[in-house]
Amino acid sequence: MDLTLSETDRDLQEAARKFVQKEVRPIASKMDHDDWFPRDVFRSLGAAGFLGLTVPEEYGGLGLPYTSQAVVLEEIARSSPALALSVGAHSNLCVDNLARNGSDAQKRKFLPPMVRGEKVGALALTEPGAGSDAVSLTTTAKRDGDGYVLNGSKQFITNGPVADTLFVYAKTDPSKGSRGISAFVVDSATPGFSVSRAYDKMGMRGSPTGELAFQNVHVPEAQRVGAENEGVGIVMGGLNVERAVLSAIPVGIIAECLDLSVRYAREREQFGQKIGQFQLIQEKIANMYLALESSRLMMFSALTSVQGDKRSGRQSCAALTFASEASTRVALDAIQVYGGYGYMRDYPVERLARDAKLLEIGAGTSEIRRLLVARELLGPGFDPNDRRA
Repeated sequence: MDLTLSETDRDLQEAARKFVQKEVRPIASKMDHDDWFPRDVFRSLGAAGFLGLTVPEEYGGLGLPYTSQAVVLEEIARSSPALALSVGAHSNLCVDNLARNGSDAQKRKFLPPMVRGEKVGALALTEPGAGSDAVSLTTTAKRDGDGYVLNGSKQFITNGPVADTLFVYAKTDPSKGSRGISAFVVDSATPGFSVSRAYDKMGMRGSPTGELAFQNVHVPEAQRVGAENEGVGIVMGGLNVERAVLSAIPVGIIAECLDLSVRYAREREQFGQKIGQFQLIQEKIANMYLALESSRLMMFSALTSVQGDKRSGRQSCAALTFASEASTRVALDAIQVYGGYGYMRDYPVERLARDAKLLEIGAGTSEIRRLLVARELLGPGFDPNDRRA
């Protein structure tokens, strides 16, 4: 596998780095402190072309591979994992999902304003009783004339409180279990839709997360994505791609923690010498580098896998699990390198540690991802609860 970035991705990386330095880094602390979503910066991301990287050109995108999304997310995550999370939820979970599975009419209507950053997208899958058990949905979509009526609730929805366009999963035939799921694209201005509440989170502050309610929300049949009762394939393929692409966020956290720790270890003096001269500090920095290189390798392996086959999930699950757990360890080690200063909110490592933890929970917890890896390796018959069989 060639891990060298293409010329296009190198140019994209440099453009993203310059954008982040100018637009994101100065507001990262404010986003966290005030739990503030910078919609103007989000629009600027769209104007710069960063929100529709994998969308075909005829719908306003650039038609690039998933490595391009990952390159941009890593650069954003170095300054603001929270903004990277919102960008990932918008551009991958919602926009790319619609670009892959929607009809031509749906894509022409909904994609261009999201690609431009004029509208914010979100994926509405998780429910109060269906977290890691993603297909145990209770939200229903019942046939009604020329469309469907949606009823139910969603929780822990990234971008939910600010979303204009939602990619929603609901049961069109509850008697069929996971084989009765359908997907819909829903405008948040539709009567009956509301945001029940926005969550006050430990980390990833500034990336709005909320609980959504659907009360007799009428959705035209033209906004059903794919065939009726065939949404489970969209769910699973979407999760595999999501895990691969979002692995770039913990990679960005690790890279930033490493750079900050190296810089601090070169400057900070204790006992008459730079703390970088102490072997235990050197060990931490070396381990950060090992975590970065290993996580990045696994990420690119997963990205290559889903680019060709979105049905296999073990590489995506493995990449996000390894990188997310590594980012938490590395961020805590960065705090240790900084000592007492690292525990203060004046320094970014404290924020990076809080942000990192979510990545072990979202897109299926680390425990669930490990089960998925093992069961795919073991083969049929080793998942007694598999409703996809």
